Amino acid sequence: MSRRHAARVAAVRRAMAGEGIDVLVLRPSPDFRFLSASRDGLADADGEGVFLVVTADSVVETRDPAGLVPASARRVGVDPEMRARELFRLAIAAELVPASAVLAPLRLRKDPAELSALGRAVAAAEEVLAQARELAWFGASERAMARRLRLLALESGCEEVISLRVSAGENTARPEHRPGERVINPGDALLVSVCGRWDGYCAEAGRVFAVAEPPEDYEAMYSVVLAAHRAALAALRPSVPFDELARTVNEVIDASGYGHYAALHVGRGVGLGHDEGPRAGEEAVFAPGMAVCLEPAIYVPDLFGARVADVVACTAAEPVSLGTSPHTLHVLDR
Repeated sequence: MSRRHAARVAAVRRAMAGEGIDVLVLRPSPDFRFLSASRDGLADADGEGVFLVVTADSVVETRDPAGLVPASARRVGVDPEMRARELFRLAIAAELVPASAVLAPLRLRKDPAELSALGRAVAAAEEVLAQARELAWFGASERAMARRLRLLALESGCEEVISLRVSAGENTARPEHRPGERVINPGDALLVSVCGRWDGYCAEAGRVFAVAEPPEDYEAMYSVVLAAHRAALAALRPSVPFDELARTVNEVIDASGYGHYAALHVGRGVGLGHDEGPRAGEEAVFAPGMAVCLEPAIYVPDLFGARVADVVACTAAEPVSLGTSPHTLHVLDR
């Protein structure tokens, strides 16, 4: 067991004692990867039927977790991603509670090695978008371009493509839009993003393109999104509540006249999972080591939308963007 892994296990056991939890049973998930000793805790342990069991004196990967839960255990923390059939297979009499009460607070603040891993994931996601700018977009469908992005991501070493966004024209105004058969034409705005897992850690990069030329008034609206993004960076400091960051973004968008069209969410925590703490509404307060994907956006129904997505780390001094890709509205010439 490495020193880093031993420190994590010790912290988890202290948290278990504080929550009155005797055993943790984790299925392949971000929590599993956090505590797995494989690949120094970054294992992408996705084998069917493999579990991690943590007790006061052991950490074991097994296919029979029930056999490792002591008969004296009264409270067992189970993975929030546990499937129903897996819960039934445990067949134990102890009270089952979410393991997130123990693990979520510990995963909030990343150590330097984790931030480096996140930085590599961000670089890989941004490289996919850089290659995407060189593709031929005219006349292709959203779905066809999404397939090409998926291939680029996998070729970059992406272990899991979590989501891909290719929205053209009026579809850019639909936050939940999935790539369809809509053909991409000159004069279209494009929202393009890739979210995936590299070396165990998740990252997303999202940028705005325009085909041949931007739609009328589009650049002005996009400038508001960029202003909101800059305001969020300026506000992301230790001891600042997440909700204050959200208010800062919304104030910028409100002042521009686009307030009714602002996205509901301005960001989310990222790390071993693509959507983890800190989160809005959870009384989360920023601290050094926390990493978030900032994603301010404006969506004007039936016209167009604009969004950027960047992973940023909170430090004791100032926020550090883990990516280097510029926010320039890139005009595609083919």
